[in-house]
Parts: sequence; C-alpha cells; structure tokens
Amino acid sequence: MKLASLKHGRDGRLVIVSRDLTRATDAFPVVATLQAALDDWERLSPRLADLAEQLEIGSVPSFRFHEHHCASPLPRAYQWADGSAYVNHVALVRQARGVEMPPSFWTDPLMYQGGSDSFLGPRDPITLPDEAHGIDFEGEVAVITDDVPMGVTPAAARGLIRLVMIANDVSLRNLIPGELGKGFGFFQSKSSSAFSPVAVTPDELGTAWQDGKLSRPLLAFFNGEPFGKPDAGVDMTFDFGTLIAHAARTRPLVAGTVIGSGTVSNRDADGGPGRPIAEDGLGYVCIAELRTVETIRNGEPKTPFMRFGDAVRIEMKDAKGHSIFGAIDQIVRKHHP
Repeated sequence: MKLASLKHGRDGRLVIVSRDLTRATDAFPVVATLQAALDDWERLSPRLADLAEQLEIGSVPSFRFHEHHCASPLPRAYQWADGSAYVNHVALVRQARGVEMPPSFWTDPLMYQGGSDSFLGPRDPITLPDEAHGIDFEGEVAVITDDVPMGVTPAAARGLIRLVMIANDVSLRNLIPGELGKGFGFFQSKSSSAFSPVAVTPDELGTAWQDGKLSRPLLAFFNGEPFGKPDAGVDMTFDFGTLIAHAARTRPLVAGTVIGSGTVSNRDADGGPGRPIAEDGLGYVCIAELRTVETIRNGEPKTPFMRFGDAVRIEMKDAKGHSIFGAIDQIVRKHHP
C-alpha cells in the first residue's frame, strides 16, 4: 500500500496511490489524514488496503496523481529523530577533521531530535537566509512507527514499523561546529527536512525489505548530474529496529514518530572511502562526504556547498527501474523575511 498527503490545511488530505504512482483515490471514506490513520492503524489499515486493491483494479473513483501536489506524507509529526546508522559516514567526517572516533560509535547509535513541526513537501524549495551557512542535502531512508513501548527490543521494534519513505535531511554545515562545541546538540544547523511524496508499507517493498533494512540504491542528482547511488542496505551498522529501540530506551514513542537512518554511505570495494561517480564509484548522497574524501586525498575540500539556485533530486527505484516513493526534487532559494 502506498499513501500520500496532498497539500490541504496543516495535516494534508490523505490519498491512496497506485503502485505505479500514476493514480490516486481519496482515503476520506476511511480516514482524513495519515496521522489519524496511524492513531488507529490496526482497525483502519485493512480498510485502507482494501481501497488500495480497488484502486489497482479500477473499481473506485480515481484521479491523476501529481507529486508536486504533495506535502510530506506527515506534513508535521509528533517526533522526528534522526540516527546515524551508516557509521562509515561518521568515520569519514571525523577522519577529515583529524578527530579520533570513539569505539562506542560502532555499538551505540548516534541520534538527534530534530524539528518535526515544519517538514517540507518533496517539491518545496529549500528556503534559507545565507549561503555562508554551508547548505547541504542528506539522502536518507526513514520509517514511521506505530506506538512503541519504552524498553522495546530491536526485534519487536521492527514489527512496529508501519511505513517507509526517503528523506532529505537539510543541514547547514558551517553552523554545526559552533553548535556541537556548546555540547548541547543540533538546532539552528538543522533546517526543515523533506520527505518523499509517498510512504509505503514494508510489504510493498518485497525482498528489498529484510531485517529492518531497505536494500536498494538511493539515487542523488545535483544540478541534474548524477552525484551518488549508494545501496541503503549495505554498510548499515544499525538497522531500523535497533534505531527505534535506542530512541525508546527511556521513553515510549507515539504513533507517527519518524525515525531517520542518517546519511546513506557505502565504503569502496577495497574498504576505503567511497569513490565519486566520475571515478566509477558509488558516489555520495551529501556534499559533506565528497568534501571529506577530497580532504583525505588532497588536504582540503574543493566542492562548494549548495548555492541559491542549486537543485537536488533524491529518489529510489525498484529492480525494474520504477520509482518506489516518488522523487524529492528541490531548489535552494534565498529567504526574504
């Protein structure tokens, strides 16, 4: 089942989307918003699934689905917690800075609590005040949970994942050192994040979804050029069950909690840093990782962060080349108060 929220009010208008992302039907005969569906998932999801099957066979009214009409599947959420499941990414960034990485990073996930009250739609511009802040995109996989009890095990947590999507976790790289230096975490350095037009149930992913991991390449394009295609199922140190259990160690999580994977990152075949697309590597899904590789190789980075007018596209396709979630496609624009 594939679900989307068309832009309407604060919480969107829930629609069910065909598997090929061409048609949709309103979910209002069952429930009006995705958050309301998640709040009563056990009762409502079978009815939504019935509508989805009727949409596929053409037995319910439908209309053309346009991704640019979408808000993020949850236009706002009770919680957005972003992990760093690809420890290779963390290791590279710290290596470039000449900072040793604690061994615990390989066994205890990193996670920050982001702002969930102003998610961007997948085609909304990234509007920010200053290029000097170091504007960057970060391609990620994300999941939406049901209610999660405190102290849940990773295995049980995997069974509470209701929907999967992809994300652009916008980061302001030049503000991060100052904030982390205060010892109190990210705030201004993490702008509003965007999510894919469509969120899908795990069963829709087939064999690509195994043990809390999604094994498909995540595709990133920067100003129309291929930038990265790392496989989200490779080099993922912590699966989503582990990330959810980490978040719920000392608190319950409510239905509609969004958990991110952190930047998808693959090592090279020789075990070293990934190579750029131009060198027949898998590339990267954030500029910062390319800059760290440039620093490791040449002593300094040469690729600039995003400027006003730059564009990023993030997408994932199935084994037949069909888009799974639709595309995040955004342009950076200057914010005018």
